[in-house]
Amino acid sequence: MKILNKFYPHALAIFGFVVVSLLYFYPVLQGKQIFQSDIVQYTGMAKEQNDFRATDNVEPYWTNSAFGGMPTYQLGAKYPHDYVGAIDDVLRFLPRPADYLFLYFLGFYGLMLVLKADPLKAFFGALAFGLSTYLIIILGVGHNAKAHAIAYMPMVIAGFILVFQRKYVVGGLITLFATALEINANHFQMTYYLLIFLLILSAYFGYQLVKEKQTKSLLYSFGILGAAGILAIGANATNLLATTEYANFSIRGKSELTFNPNGSKNETTSAMSKDYITEYSYGVMESFNLIAPRLFGGSNNEAVGKDSNMYEFMIGQGVPEDQATDFVSGMPTYWGDQPIVAAPAYIGIVVFFLAILALFIDKRKIKYVFLSGSIVALMLSWGKNFPILTDFFIDYVPMYDKFRAVSSIQVVLELCFPVLAIMGLQSFFQLDKKLQWKALYETTILGLGIILILFFSKSMFSFSGGNDAYFQESYGPEFVNALKLDRMSLYSADLLRSGFFIVLTAGVLWLFIKERFAQNTAIVIVGLLMVFDLFFVDKKYVSGKDFVSGSQVEVPFQESPSDAEILKDTSNYRVFEVGDIMGARASYFHKSIGGYSAVRPRRMQQLIDYQISKNNIEVLSMLNVKYVIQKDKEGKEFPVINPDANGNAWFVTQVEVVNSADEEMKALDSLDSKNVAVVNEKEFKIKNTTLAKDSSATITLENYKPNYLKYTSNNSNEGLAVFSEMYYGKGWNAYIDGESVDHIRVNYALRGLNIPVGKHTIEFKFEPQVIKTGSTITLLSSIGMLLLLAGGIYFERKKGLNLKV
Repeated sequence: MKILNKFYPHALAIFGFVVVSLLYFYPVLQGKQIFQSDIVQYTGMAKEQNDFRATDNVEPYWTNSAFGGMPTYQLGAKYPHDYVGAIDDVLRFLPRPADYLFLYFLGFYGLMLVLKADPLKAFFGALAFGLSTYLIIILGVGHNAKAHAIAYMPMVIAGFILVFQRKYVVGGLITLFATALEINANHFQMTYYLLIFLLILSAYFGYQLVKEKQTKSLLYSFGILGAAGILAIGANATNLLATTEYANFSIRGKSELTFNPNGSKNETTSAMSKDYITEYSYGVMESFNLIAPRLFGGSNNEAVGKDSNMYEFMIGQGVPEDQATDFVSGMPTYWGDQPIVAAPAYIGIVVFFLAILALFIDKRKIKYVFLSGSIVALMLSWGKNFPILTDFFIDYVPMYDKFRAVSSIQVVLELCFPVLAIMGLQSFFQLDKKLQWKALYETTILGLGIILILFFSKSMFSFSGGNDAYFQESYGPEFVNALKLDRMSLYSADLLRSGFFIVLTAGVLWLFIKERFAQNTAIVIVGLLMVFDLFFVDKKYVSGKDFVSGSQVEVPFQESPSDAEILKDTSNYRVFEVGDIMGARASYFHKSIGGYSAVRPRRMQQLIDYQISKNNIEVLSMLNVKYVIQKDKEGKEFPVINPDANGNAWFVTQVEVVNSADEEMKALDSLDSKNVAVVNEKEFKIKNTTLAKDSSATITLENYKPNYLKYTSNNSNEGLAVFSEMYYGKGWNAYIDGESVDHIRVNYALRGLNIPVGKHTIEFKFEPQVIKTGSTITLLSSIGMLLLLAGGIYFERKKGLNLKV
């Protein structure tokens, strides 16, 4: 009975998380699915992979449907021995995206229990964390991997804290499994940001243990955390090794080119340009939308309603009421520093208020860890608006230059502030009445003071957005003036809203001090204020209207007349959709040279930037682009045949030898690709630069699969064949008549192969050794995790029995 009483509150909390998750995303109970823009793109990219997996029951690890060909390591590839993924599947038993919301709640609840919060406060803290606006909006747009990784962050932190508190077995096991799940979530940027926070946390505990002369405990802790980390990494070795290998081939690797597409010198020392890394940088003042959601306009598609200035302007221009109502349902009110914002990163004013309360009254020094993590995350999120710190991290901190959208590091802040909030709520009820009143008074004055300062600073802002010049040119100055007035209204309204919630929260705690409310009553009311504050903001951006039938999600693209016309051709070729080269629609139906990926192949991207964007048709021909989808003046789509497409493979008569990547790229400017191949002799050796070509020589594609290509060649002379396939030396192996042979990279990105005289069978097989090596490590690490789990359970049970005796 004691055991049931002990676990009853936790079971109730978990049940509550299930209920809240399903209620927030209630359309999943009707069989509907959320329409996520990024998942739509992923579906297009992964179509060939998924189809092949379904028909052949084999994992291809390569797709030719996007960017001319690329590994599927970051496209949902399924790896052998992914037992950590199986555990994750069990935890995510709810329909998507309710499963991720449930994980948010569950992980944070565990962290708060480790920080000694009672179940009721931990429950409301978990809801406040999970309903943080940014965490909801990423589910709305389909950043599922990001949400997945964020969800496991709290449990990793909890494991670290337990280990440093000398609860080695429980802490070590939680760290081991939580870290393995965190890595398995497959969003390395979020994991990297978590690591930054863990360094701050470890520095704090390291200092405390050294100060207490507990060096032995510190060494034990680091040893256990190190072992847990190694096994967690090992259990995800296949994906990690494959992704690391591919990273240098992708745009996340450093460019070999020393000049830019416009001819200027490329002075970038990082993997990606600083402009690209910091494109999404939070404005310094914009950070206040953490406590007042629409301080900077909210989003690029904000509903301002009928009582807006824009609605009055539209009616004044003679626009019918129904059209005006529809128009003001999505206004570009956002006027911050980022290009596109789907919703403000609002953490909740009640959360902020209670976090400030914690800084005043909580006696635990660990609060400064969460405060420091918040400050570091906030300053790094400013990106180009705080170049001293950002440039230092990009230039000197390992791997920081591998990630873009630096504003997303605010997830660390969005985790830390709810922690501080619950610490503040917990500590408040442990004080005597006099200290409670003093702390409440100081926190209320500070909170309302910030709101008042921002309110009376309104005249200091221009309320001008980055696209206002375009709007003025297109719609006139009166349109822009109405837009600015609405921005001002949102600014004032949300500051008043935040002030109102501060007064309500302070009032509830004041009534508790006056003994008008019991403690649990006060906790529940404050908890509900926290939740509803966030809930009503979240629902503006992600709600039931975003759900559609399952068929619309599973088949997000409809075949156009152009697609139907092209698909009549059953040969092997590529398609270029003009105007949507960075979209995955063409990849859903065809083998495209475009696609949608944050880790697209670097050399293909460079061909787009340096050649295709300059209308170099010869490069399209060597990529075997047989069809180009264009639009006429009326926006109607139509396909155009490229009669000069080179085909799947061809023999050349000459090799142009170059000595650098720069020379390779420049040679493509005027290349006769049907007769000449460009080879960088610093990387690949070529025997003959002049080759005899029999006019009757042929090389024909006989069999196509994403991971297997079979050709038949017939040539009366020894020759160099060029294949219109992307060169990827880390997995593609070439065979002539069953014998393994070396192949080379030609024309900057394609495959080349010396073929002897006569008739031969040529095969290309995608056989990445990294998958075999990684799978072995993963299996051994998983066995190690299982043994440690069994040992840990045995040790804890034995310790419990000894305590009873």
